[in-house]
Amino acid sequence: MANGSTVLVVGASRGLGLALAEEWLGRGWRVIGTVRTPSSALDDLARRFPSTLEIEIVDISDAPSVEALRGRIEGRALDVLFVNAGICLANEETPSTVEERDFIDMMVTNALSPMRIVECFDDLVTAGGAIAVMTSELGSIENNEGFWELYSSSKAALNMLMKCYAARHAGDRRTMLLVAPGWIRTDMGTQAATHSIEESIPHVVDTVTASVGSAGLRFIDRFGKTLPW
Repeated sequence: MANGSTVLVVGASRGLGLALAEEWLGRGWRVIGTVRTPSSALDDLARRFPSTLEIEIVDISDAPSVEALRGRIEGRALDVLFVNAGICLANEETPSTVEERDFIDMMVTNALSPMRIVECFDDLVTAGGAIAVMTSELGSIENNEGFWELYSSSKAALNMLMKCYAARHAGDRRTMLLVAPGWIRTDMGTQAATHSIEESIPHVVDTVTASVGSAGLRFIDRFGKTLPW
């Protein structure tokens, strides 16, 4: 895709989403980055890229907030919609020990809310564009090893919902991606993770842009390798 293309990065306040916004800005894209509450890091990025970064406020877990954002960017053409949203709570717990509220919050934030964004904004994505959602290798049922099992189940649910969405849009020629970035050192990923943000996000952006033009849904890692469902 040529410079001047537009990407909406949902969840750009910090970590992987902030890095996605910065990477696309550095490649000459226009970026609409969303935050739930003001982000000093994204504000700093806006000062570096005043003409190509727009910041919008949205709480993806609140349907009226999502609908309000949709109204504010009505008529905009998106070359890429990238939904980066997730929380990890009670990662050492099991179904018998977890606080029910923690599990519900993960399911709403990690599975339902990203797909609400996809459903609400998909008609703004150009015919030759891409709809991408950040998932995790832990969402693979086939590769399951019992690690962070409640978080993993929320990502598996996200994968299923995206697959259902793709099935309902059979024949859609746009690219649809579930992207697993690897285990990355962030506040959520913890310092025990195996890779830095710099070792992941440039590859994620490379892979998304290289995948444009390939219709249908794929569950892939940051290098574009297909992962088992």
